[in-house]
Order: sequence, then structure tokens, then C-alpha cells
Amino acid sequence: MKRREVLRGALAAGLAGAGLAALTDTRHTLDAALADHTTADLGYWEGTAERFGYGYHGQAPTAVLADLVVDFAEMKPLFSAPQTVTSRARLCHVAGQMAGMTAIILHDLGDRREAHAWFHTAGRAAEESGDNHLNSWVLAREAMVPLNFGAPQGAADLAERARHLAGDQPSSSAALASAVGARAYALQGNRQAALAALDDVEHLMDRLDPGQQADTWFGYPEQKHHVHLSQALTLLGETDRAYATQARALELSRSPSLMTRALIAIDRATCLLHDGHADEAARTAAQAYGELPAAYRTGLTRTRTAALYRALPQQAPGAEDLREALALHA
Repeated sequence: MKRREVLRGALAAGLAGAGLAALTDTRHTLDAALADHTTADLGYWEGTAERFGYGYHGQAPTAVLADLVVDFAEMKPLFSAPQTVTSRARLCHVAGQMAGMTAIILHDLGDRREAHAWFHTAGRAAEESGDNHLNSWVLAREAMVPLNFGAPQGAADLAERARHLAGDQPSSSAALASAVGARAYALQGNRQAALAALDDVEHLMDRLDPGQQADTWFGYPEQKHHVHLSQALTLLGETDRAYATQARALELSRSPSLMTRALIAIDRATCLLHDGHADEAARTAAQAYGELPAAYRTGLTRTRTAALYRALPQQAPGAEDLREALALHA
């Protein structure tokens, strides 16, 4: 417990120094362990991964990250003894899930390098587990790193690989891959490919069973579907459709979903700017960003807000409000 609190404090201070060292050490341990045989209470660790899969639930991203890293460290003794092939695959599946979730949080916090490193570890574990859908999920999630930080071609390539691995059967990983692909193509200006990917994800969404639509980091629920659609339609300039899907996403978002709600508001602001309402766009984004707790005003939310600010006509009355919001929370 003490180690968990110490790590939480180190990570809250920033992804550097002691916090980064602990992350790197834990990832290296897992990378090395994947080359060895293991023994573990698999049910316990599968339950742990499932619990983390429900997301932040209002907790600061750094707090959840610290808990994940500490649990990885506690798994270290389990990577030392032989196991059956089936048990080995199950443990690798858990390792892939937990490494993938660690990477998601690092992406949300804006640390692209460390996020990619953890996705690489997650991919190794997913491959060894033999689960193509987990491997597809890892690739689709990793595609969101270049997608959100200025490399749409890299995002499209990863999304295409993820969609291929997912195969023809409807699954949450297939839907996520298509949704991320649609956003990547839209960001590239490839309207035809973006609309085709949107058609694919809509078709898949209609065929997912309730388990595949679970509201977790591994599922593809309706709320997540509309969040992805919001971004793709916003990038395509389809503002009427975007406004409608943003409203639906907000209806479906749980109240603690602070980051999701802020990102939807920033999408709405971008649509308002596209429609010629620069002042309202600036004020909408400034309010959404300014009301976030400090732990959420970094990484993705800051990147999106800053991009909107740069796109604003500087004479727009609300531009100063947005500039001040960004400066106050730098």
C-alpha cells in the first residue's frame, strides 16, 4: 500500500524522474518475463484486469496508472515457474490487457513515447496469448496515439492492420479498428475512405452482442461509438450529423466521464468554428477546458484545445478567453 501511494505521488508530479523510472522498470520486467514460463493465480489476475477495464471512474489518470504499475510489479514473482500451455496463454492474455490499459493512460497523459513502448509490450503478450481479437484491440488502441498527435498515416496503417486481424466476424475490436480508421482517413482528407469506414463500423455496431458492447476499455459500447463518430464527422465538416452524435454521446456518458465530456465539447466547438461561430466556439472550448480538474488538463485535452485556439481568427472576441484558459492551466 505504501509503495502504491508513493508511486501515485511520483506520477502525479509528472511523467519524469521517479515516476517514469518505475514505469520503465516495470515494463522491462514484463518484457523479460514474457520470455520465461509462469505460474500464477490466474483467476485473481483476470479479475484484476477486468476491474481496471472499467476505466477511470472519476479518478485521476495518474492514480489509476500508479495502481496498474504496482500490480504489474506484484506479478513479477509469478513469471518464474513452468505452466501448462493453456495457463500460459491465459496469463499472457492478462498481461496484454494490463499493458494495453497502461498504454491508454499514458496516451491520455500525452506521453507518446512511453505509450508506444507499452503498446509494444501489450502486442507481444497478445501475440503469445494466441488471441487475434486482443491483438487487434492493442493495434487499434495504439493507432489512437499517432491519430491524436499529428500522424494520421501511421494511425491509418495501424487501424488497417487491426481491422485485418479482427476478421469478418463482428467484434468490439473490429468496430474499434474501423472507427479509428475513419478518424484517421478524415484527418488525412480522404473522404471516401472515411465514409466507407464509418459505414463498416455502423454495420458492425448493429451486429455486436451485449458482451461486445460492454462499457469498458475492451468493449465497444454505444457511447464510445458516438464519441468516435463525433470526431470523424467533425473532421469531415459534417456538422449537422456531428452535433446529433455529440448530443447522443453526452446522453450516454456517465457523469464521472470528465475527459470524454470535455473532448465532446471541444468537438462541438470545432463544429461551431466550421459553421462560422468563432466566438461561441472559443467560449465553449474555454469553458470545457477550464472546468477540468488539473489532472485532466494535460495530454489529449490540452492538445485538442490548443489546436482549436490556433485555428481561431485572433480577432474573435472569445479567442482571448481560450488563450487565458490555456495559459492559466499550462
